[in-house]
Amino acid sequence: MENLKNKTAVITGGNSGIGYAAAKQLKEQGVNVIITGRRKEAIEKAALDLGVTGITADQSNISDIEKLAEQVKADFGSVDILFINAGIAGLGTIEQTTEELYDNIMNVNLKGAFFTLSKFIPILKDGASVVFLSSNTASMPGPGSSVYSASKTALNSVMKSAAVELAPRKIRVNSVSPGPTQTEVMKKVGLDESTVKSIMDVVVEKVPLKQMGKAEDVAKMVSHLSSDAAVFITGADFIMDGGMILV
Repeated sequence: MENLKNKTAVITGGNSGIGYAAAKQLKEQGVNVIITGRRKEAIEKAALDLGVTGITADQSNISDIEKLAEQVKADFGSVDILFINAGIAGLGTIEQTTEELYDNIMNVNLKGAFFTLSKFIPILKDGASVVFLSSNTASMPGPGSSVYSASKTALNSVMKSAAVELAPRKIRVNSVSPGPTQTEVMKKVGLDESTVKSIMDVVVEKVPLKQMGKAEDVAKMVSHLSSDAAVFITGADFIMDGGMILV
C-alpha cells in the first residue's frame, strides 16, 4: 500500500494544470502540501480550493527560491517530496527566437528548476523523492521548439546528475515527461468549441493511443514515484505520451 500520510510536499507551479492535479492527489493521500507560483491571487485561490498551503514565489527568481526554502524550513522543518513542476513554453524557429524568449524559457525551465533543487537539498529528508516535470519533446524535438526542447533535455541531464549526487542520502530523483496533456488552459484559449476540438483531433491523430493525456495521469505518476513502491527507482525519465515518441 502506498502510504504517504503526514509527509510534506512542495510543488512549484501548483496553482493550475499538472501542479494543481498533483497537489490534489497528494492531499487526498494525507500529505501536507505546499504549492508555489508567481501570481499571488492565483496561488491563494488554488490553496484555498485545495485546502493546502500557498506561498508566492517566482521560480525564475533565485532570491524568491531562497526565501521559499527558508520559509518552508521555518514552517515545516523538512521536505519529503519536491515536485519541480513550474515551467513555461514558447515557440519560434531558431532564426526567429529573440534573446528575451530564450532567457524567459531557460530562466524558469532550467535555471529556476536547477536552483530550486539546489536550495532545497539541505532541507530534504534522507529518503526523500524529487520529481522534475520534463517533456517528451526532450526526446523528440521538432521545428519551432528548439529552446523549450533544449531546456527539458538539459533538465533531464541535471536530474541524472542529481540522482547520483543524492544517492548516498537515499534521495531519489526522477523526471516525468508528458506528451499532449489536456489541462484547464485548453478550455480558456478563447476559441469556439469546434475549433478547439479540431485542434485536439490533429494532435490526437499523432498519438498511437488516440487520446490526450490528463493532468491526473501525471499526478498519479508523481505520487507513485514519491511512495515506498518506488524506493529502487532513481535517475529515470518516465515518458507519458501515449506512444507518441514511437512514431
